[in-house]
Amino acid sequence: MYTYDEQTIRYLELLSQKYPNIAAASTEIINLEAILNLPKGTEHVLSDLHGEADRFLHILKNGSGAIRIKIEEEFGPTLSIRDKKRLATLIYYPEQKLDLIEKEEEDIQDWYQITLYRLIRMCKRASAKYTRSKVRKALPADFAYIIEELLHEKEDFPDKEDYYNEIIMSIIRIDRAREFIIALCELIQRLVIDHLHIVGDIYDRGPKAAAIMDRLMSYHSVDIQWGNHDILWMGAASGHAACIANVVRICARYGNLDTLEEDYGINLIPLVNFAVNTYKSDPCQPFSVRQQRTEVSQTDIEIEKKMHKAIAVIEFKLEGQLILRRPEFKMEKRLLLDKINFEEGTITIDGQVYPLRDTYFPTVDPKDPYALTADEKEVVDRLVKAFVNCEKLQRHARFLFSSGSLYLCYNNNLYFHGCIPFNEDGTFRSVTFRGKSYKGRALYDYLEACARKGYYLTSDPEEKSYGQDVMWFTWSSENSPVYGKAKMATFERYLIDDSHLHEERKDYYYKLIEREDICDKIIREFGLDPADAHVINGHMPVKSKAGENPVKGGGKLMIIDGGFSKAYQPTTGIAGYTLVCNSYGLRLVTHEPFESFEKSIADETDIRSDFTMVAEFAHRRKVADTDAGRAMKKNIQELCMLLDAYRQGIIREKEKA
Repeated sequence: MYTYDEQTIRYLELLSQKYPNIAAASTEIINLEAILNLPKGTEHVLSDLHGEADRFLHILKNGSGAIRIKIEEEFGPTLSIRDKKRLATLIYYPEQKLDLIEKEEEDIQDWYQITLYRLIRMCKRASAKYTRSKVRKALPADFAYIIEELLHEKEDFPDKEDYYNEIIMSIIRIDRAREFIIALCELIQRLVIDHLHIVGDIYDRGPKAAAIMDRLMSYHSVDIQWGNHDILWMGAASGHAACIANVVRICARYGNLDTLEEDYGINLIPLVNFAVNTYKSDPCQPFSVRQQRTEVSQTDIEIEKKMHKAIAVIEFKLEGQLILRRPEFKMEKRLLLDKINFEEGTITIDGQVYPLRDTYFPTVDPKDPYALTADEKEVVDRLVKAFVNCEKLQRHARFLFSSGSLYLCYNNNLYFHGCIPFNEDGTFRSVTFRGKSYKGRALYDYLEACARKGYYLTSDPEEKSYGQDVMWFTWSSENSPVYGKAKMATFERYLIDDSHLHEERKDYYYKLIEREDICDKIIREFGLDPADAHVINGHMPVKSKAGENPVKGGGKLMIIDGGFSKAYQPTTGIAGYTLVCNSYGLRLVTHEPFESFEKSIADETDIRSDFTMVAEFAHRRKVADTDAGRAMKKNIQELCMLLDAYRQGIIREKEKA
């Protein structure tokens, strides 16, 4: 028997508005109980996309190789290898592939008919573990009724084969086959991935971060764990000058200024004019673009180098001001402009004198090296205004805040981008802000709260400014869980020829996670059970070609940065990982490089992907074993209480809602 106090009865009265009688409550209980016994949906986990939209979008389209597997399972030897490849390519790129096929096929009506049957079979296989209600929500509005009829055969329907044949032939006769094929292909893509996790670093290095953000914003189910590059862009969107300077410098360094100018409409003309006037006779050699592009003229390359140097010097000044403003960040070792001997062209670091690769700094005052000149300040002010007023960038930033976080506990897995700061002895390292220390999970929570204040807060300018400064700290400090290196050696890499100074030592975390007890400690810190939970993070490229294993701590932790970014592929030897979490276990998918959409469509090539089972569940996981399932069980308990209240007369039944 249930106990009904005043608060419980008030809640049940509210619940009865949705389930107004015994029949409605009973039906919902039965529905929820049935859903609990279905296999859990398939989650796909990717990290460190770094603007590589073409590769990312292809992997979404092919379900990290899952669609090819389903084609093989469904058709086996009944289809030739060529037909399987063509069907897969059609599912990935239906519009573009149809354009080619409709020109090549002599009997397009016959091809439509055969292909529609094949796609319907694929839809049935892809939707097999979902409820009709869930599939119905995924259906395209124009064809929802027809697809539902074709997916759910009526066993007691006489002449059902003729019935379904007539539906398909009607689609072809009224010239809707093309649109229907596209709808089926997109439905298959959607059903193959139930939920998507992006474990940080959407931005920088690659050229199409904005395209990735647009796709994620339209995706049916996604969450994001912020990486240090994402935090940097979020800080820039908030109007933080040091974050903006970093963003512009990185775009210049990787030849991605088009991301700012064309994708986001950021006006860089003030920076161009300032750079050309200030460094007009300077070769700016240390500031060459890392990714050379044949389509860019030599004149433009020289201008970009000057822009690159101009914004780098501005960045060093702004960061110096910030470090002096926030001594609690303990980043004074990054104050380097005041260590330069301008007359001799050298710099002194830790008592050692080094020659500089570039000695021309006309805007740096040796007596006040971190002060912006009037012209530099004008450039910064105009950049800040451009970033804050960029509607598309603000839309993307708000999505990162609303759909993202620094970490996530989801279906008994822990997701975060970088690392938990550790001491060498295996204890969590404490970091102090405003006189209070934070470590482990509490450090994540504090940094995230500051980031949200830095972006959203309007009532307290000082608190907002502090939150923005903390976003920059999170981007670049050794005590940040999304950076995790002893220093960000930007200055040294540009200006000093000494590889020892270029080294960015990794946090102790990256050695300690080889130990299972450390992984268990991390899991418990975030409230999960080490018996069956896993940690998934990215950030540090796994050197696969050197034999490094992405699976750590006896299978408890996986680093899934496999080199989506072309800049990292020489290091990793592969082109990215996907971690697939389905009802059977966790499977790591290793991707080979992707050439192009055009080649994939014309030659019916695909990304070659290798599959490795890294964790197998003792029993097949059901919806009941998930977070959503636990919420459903709670709903069932509440509905059972409502049912009992109806039967005891505590709540009065209604005819309808």
